[in-house]
Amino acid sequence: MPPLNLTNLPPATFVLAGIPGMEKSHIWISIPFCSIYLAALLGNGVLLFVIGTERSLHQPMYLFLSMLAIADLMLSTTTVPKMLALFWFRAGEISFDACLTQMFFLHFSFSAESVILLAMAFDRFVAICYPLQHAAVLTQSAVVKTGLVALLRSFCIIFPCIFLLKRLPFCGHNVIPHTYCEHMGIARLACADISINVLYGLAVPFAAIVIDVVLIAVSYVLILLALFRLPSRTAHHKAFNTCGSHVCVILLFYIPAFFTVLTHRFGQEIPHHTHILLANLYVLFPPLMNPVVYGVRTQQIKEKVMKVFNCPKSRLLQE
Repeated sequence: MPPLNLTNLPPATFVLAGIPGMEKSHIWISIPFCSIYLAALLGNGVLLFVIGTERSLHQPMYLFLSMLAIADLMLSTTTVPKMLALFWFRAGEISFDACLTQMFFLHFSFSAESVILLAMAFDRFVAICYPLQHAAVLTQSAVVKTGLVALLRSFCIIFPCIFLLKRLPFCGHNVIPHTYCEHMGIARLACADISINVLYGLAVPFAAIVIDVVLIAVSYVLILLALFRLPSRTAHHKAFNTCGSHVCVILLFYIPAFFTVLTHRFGQEIPHHTHILLANLYVLFPPLMNPVVYGVRTQQIKEKVMKVFNCPKSRLLQE
């Protein structure tokens, strides 16, 4: 019986190297990263609390917003705590299974958030272009089904990546030049042909996200065409402000992700630390900005937040 080739087994642990070339700045980089993460936790936590406790907000738009907050929390919490441990304590070691788990939930939450953003764009399209049919189309049952579709599609797209990585031999290579585990970052350590990983990672998730982006773009184009027909200049201005803010958040979510995916395949000339810093944008800024744009700038949520957090103060004044 031939001896088992131990070099082809997956390593017991990987080592996250952080941001190559910027190791001396890790502590300073951790300060804004930690601040953004804590602000994202607070913003999304408040959003979930207010939507959960106020029955008047149990409408499709706000239910989608609560799903977005959950996806944001998953996206950032999957990566940032380990990233901060690496920066502060040089705790870069992560087991093979934990690395795959982090990779799965990172890509899973991103894919789910993409579906939720599409659902929110569709909700605004129906509300603005077909207001009389909105209640009939966007029922609570439809919202629940949309959430299930987001979970099922994301799982079906990302789960095969685990098996594509588990089949690879690593030959002792275990240092990942990144702040977190992601599919192609792990695959590039393998001492075997990874063309299937490259093809799958580019074709399947990328195609699904591109479809979401195209449908979101179509929704907002139709919304803008409907807004041009509004007679009131004030309504024009208000609607454009709202749509402009939403589009900015959508761009902030998708552009770093597309940049990260494409530079893994084609951007060999881009400095590695630039690639890593931009890759961290899509796990930090969308969770920070979404509560601000979709929450604070939404009048109903702003009023409910003030109501919830001013109640104790008001009661004390009355007493």
